[in-house]
Amino acid sequence: MAGIIQEIYGYKDKDGIIFITGRKKNVIVLKNGKNVYPEEIEVLVNNLPYVAESMVYGEEKDDDLMVSVKIVYDKEYVKSKYQEIPEEEFRNIVWQDIKGINAKMPKYKYMKKLVLTDEPMIKTTTQKVKRNLELDKMKKGN
Repeated sequence: MAGIIQEIYGYKDKDGIIFITGRKKNVIVLKNGKNVYPEEIEVLVNNLPYVAESMVYGEEKDDDLMVSVKIVYDKEYVKSKYQEIPEEEFRNIVWQDIKGINAKMPKYKYMKKLVLTDEPMIKTTTQKVKRNLELDKMKKGN
């Protein structure tokens, strides 16, 4: 059976259960040497009821990386739950939820920038987000 071998990060707990925290190629390495595993934070963000999908990434700021999140919200859920609230008000609701997630994590993992959209992300045929293409798309302002 042919396959792709990928380097993954994880740990084994005291009971011998293995937890996978992320893939090597997705890790965000901050200037202080701390590692942030996007998948670990995405699980928390994706638990928000209006989130269809999310992507945590490092955005360059000064000479370091800032942990950022792109959230694709479920239009139908938002429409039914929040009716016709202004976009800025919904953004504030989302930001408060992000602050709640941040409060449960070490400070170096705090999400400091939010990109909010209802446009689905670019994915592979196996429905994994194509991170590099999404980042290029955001840089171009599309």
